[in-house]
Amino acid sequence: MALIADIADAVVTALNDHTFSQPFTAVRAYRPVFDLKEMTDLHVTVVPKGVELTTAGRGLAQSDVQIDVGVQKKLAGGDNAEIDPLLGLVQEIAEFVRATGRFGDAAWVKTENTPIYSQEHLGELRQFTSVLTLTLRVMTA
Repeated sequence: MALIADIADAVVTALNDHTFSQPFTAVRAYRPVFDLKEMTDLHVTVVPKGVELTTAGRGLAQSDVQIDVGVQKKLAGGDNAEIDPLLGLVQEIAEFVRATGRFGDAAWVKTENTPIYSQEHLGELRQFTSVLTLTLRVMTA
């Protein structure tokens, strides 16, 4: 299997083995498309995004792998009381990834969450969508 798929699977396993404030089962997908009716349940999707391969030194390669972790849920009303816990979960996941540090052969480098949620999804679909972009590094000979 491809390096990025292996790392994405390791992220899924780590997320599913941890207990968060809101229960979910993370899944890996290349194209996370869901029916809006299904979105009343919390979805956490791990999506392989990209790989940057560079030379790290004599005979050493550095692969910086980007993995997106999407958190999505259809909202009943979309007020702060409904959105705040979801933003809290996104922060929990980000902190868990940083604290875990390793996913298979990959070491955590950084996590980005910009923007913190999709205003388009919130406005048009009344759905909370937030994406964390993880950068994980693998060194190989």
